[in-house]
Amino acid sequence: MISKRVEKIQPSFTLEMTAKAAELRRNGVDVINLGVGEPDFNTPKNIRAAALKAMDEGHTKYTPGKGTFEIRDAICEKLSRDNSIKYNPDQIIVSSGAKHSLSTLFQAILNPNDEVIIFSPFWVSFPDIIRLADGNPITVQTNPNDNFSPIWEDFHSKTSHNTKAILINSPSNPTGSVWNNEIIEKILKICKKNNWIVVSDECYEKLVYDTDYQCAELINSRKKINANVITIQSMSKTYAMTGWRIGYTAGDQNIINAMSKIQGQATSCPNSIAQKAAIEALTGNQKEINDMKKIFKKRRKVMIDRLNKIPNINCQVPGGAFYAFPDISYYLNGRISDSFKLSDYILDKANTVTVAGAGFGMEGFIRLSYATDEKIFLEGINRIEKTLLNLN
Repeated sequence: MISKRVEKIQPSFTLEMTAKAAELRRNGVDVINLGVGEPDFNTPKNIRAAALKAMDEGHTKYTPGKGTFEIRDAICEKLSRDNSIKYNPDQIIVSSGAKHSLSTLFQAILNPNDEVIIFSPFWVSFPDIIRLADGNPITVQTNPNDNFSPIWEDFHSKTSHNTKAILINSPSNPTGSVWNNEIIEKILKICKKNNWIVVSDECYEKLVYDTDYQCAELINSRKKINANVITIQSMSKTYAMTGWRIGYTAGDQNIINAMSKIQGQATSCPNSIAQKAAIEALTGNQKEINDMKKIFKKRRKVMIDRLNKIPNINCQVPGGAFYAFPDISYYLNGRISDSFKLSDYILDKANTVTVAGAGFGMEGFIRLSYATDEKIFLEGINRIEKTLLNLN
C-alpha cells in the first residue's frame, strides 16, 4: 500500500530525539535539550505586531503562489542591502520554510538518477530531500581538522556524468563551520566548467561571528565566474521565526518558474500572515537581531571552552550558526560502539539530549546547540562529562 518513495527515506532522527525528550518531560523527568535547532528567543516584537496588524486588516486570504509581490520585492531589497546581489521579484519564490524551498527546487531540477554532491557532515534532511525528488545524494568527505573543508581527492572521485548539482551549506548545520571564499570559488568554477547547478543553503548567513560573510552568488558575480547559483535563505534562524515557516529562493528565472509550477500544486501559496510578518522582519528595525547575534557569540565561547575541558574531547571553534560539533571518538569503545548509541546513553544516564554525528554522515562526533540559556547548557555539559567519565 505504501509507495517505494517512502521506503527510500528515513524519519528525521533529530525530531525523534526531540520527541523522546518531550516524552520524558511529560513523565516528570528533568531533561536538558542540547539538540534544539532553533533560537530560544521569541520572535521580535515588531515582527509579531506586523502579523497582528495583518490579521486585523484582513490579510488572511490566498496570495500568489510565489508569494506576494510585496514580500518578493522586500527580499530583493534585503539581498541587495545585506548580500550585495541583485535580483528582481520574478527571480524570487517564497516557500513554507527553507526545507520546502529545497524540496521544491530539487523536484524542479532533478530527473531519475541525477546525482547531487553533498558534503559530510551534512544537514540530516539533505539526502532524503534529494531522494524524494528521484535523485541520488553523493557524499563527499571533509577534513574535521581543517574547518571541515572538502577533501578534494574524494570530491573529484565522486563526480560523474550523472552529476547535476553541488549542494553547499555555509555556515553549516551541524558543524557551524564557515568555508573561506577560496573554497566556494573553486566549487563555482568547477560547476561552471561542467554546467552543474550550485545550490547554496544560507539559512545561517546572519550568524557569522569572526568574518564578513560573503554569499556564494556575490563571489560568483565579483569573480565573474557566471556559474548557475541558486540561493536559499530563511527567516527561521536569523529572526527566530522557525514556526512561521517562511523561506525563499533566488536564482535563474526558468528554475524559479518551474518551482512555482510545482508549489502551486503542492501548497497553493505560503502563509499570508507570515508573509506580512516577514516583510517587517526584512525591512524593519534590526536591533533585536543584532542583540541575539551578540548573545550567540558569547554563548559560543562559553560552550566551546567548557567542552574542551572535558578529558579526551576536542571541539573546534565554529565560525557561525549556533552549534558545537565535538569529537567524542575516544568514548566509542566496545561498550558504546557508535554515536547513536552514545547519544541514547547520554539521554538515558544524564537526561540530556545530544544529536549523533553519524546521522549527519560523520561518525565520532555529536552535535550540541547553544541556542539555549547559558546556565542550562552548562548544566547539560556537566552531566555529559560525568556520564562519559563513568564509561571508563
